[in-house]
Amino acid sequence: MIGATDARVSVTKLGDTSNASSSAITYLNEILSILDVDALATVRTVNNNNKGPVIDIQGEDSGLLIGKKGENLNALQFILNRILRSNSIDSFATLDIEQYKERRSQSLNTLATRVAERVMNSNRSITLEPMNASERRMIHTALSDHTGVKTESSGSGYNRKVVVMPIKI
Repeated sequence: MIGATDARVSVTKLGDTSNASSSAITYLNEILSILDVDALATVRTVNNNNKGPVIDIQGEDSGLLIGKKGENLNALQFILNRILRSNSIDSFATLDIEQYKERRSQSLNTLATRVAERVMNSNRSITLEPMNASERRMIHTALSDHTGVKTESSGSGYNRKVVVMPIKI
């Protein structure tokens, strides 16, 4: 019991990746401390399809840590994984901040559907804003089974975009 209400505790047995999880949490909390942000990292899931732990970050400075279109979050994940690899931990940690990645995925799926409808109605291609590789992949996947449009990536580097085109019959 915590205060006047019953507490519910969820326990997850850490398997082979427990070393990776505990190391990732330790390094990540150290990074957050160095950045002087009010946030705390916890393990959401341990074995993400054998890819390693999924770590949630929550706190007052979550918006700052996400950054514009998740750029800071991606950079933080990259840095953490470089630290893990440099310390001979053969695991890949996935970071998420207050379910940002899930919300972004839903937003991109909605965008893909709306753009596909516009392309079919106008019979003209639409080029989306530049996106990172994982976001472009989400758009391609969302529209892969669509019968009226096709997608392709164009551009290079940070300016790579998805083009949604009508299928000519």
